[in-house]
Amino acid sequence: MSSRLQRRLEQQHNETIDMSPLLDVVFILLIFFIVTTVFVKETGVEVDKPQAISAQRLEQTVVLIAITDAGEVYYDGSQIGVAGVRGTVEQLQRNEPRPVVVQADKMVPTELLLQVIDEAKLAGAQTVNLAALNP
Repeated sequence: MSSRLQRRLEQQHNETIDMSPLLDVVFILLIFFIVTTVFVKETGVEVDKPQAISAQRLEQTVVLIAITDAGEVYYDGSQIGVAGVRGTVEQLQRNEPRPVVVQADKMVPTELLLQVIDEAKLAGAQTVNLAALNP
């Protein structure tokens, strides 16, 4: 009886585990995470944002518009100017309404900032927020 048990243990020891199903599951999970990931489009320029104590982090997808200290308005790495804000925001609001976040440099004149906010609101944006840093 011990020889039968010994042969059975040797057979189990020599068997290999089939890794194909495990690899299939790993690849399916990888595809799932890639498909469900939300990609945020950055503005493409570096802006020195002001600090605010009440600054909060937004959790949903937003439309990021940057205003540099030279007065240039950017979206997704392209300079659109104040005149291009309305068309860009209108086009992005067609699929789903999203909040607009304006990343304005500290040195941007208030008049230019208000023009960008007005254009975004005229394009149909429900909320327009200003980006700031926590102190």
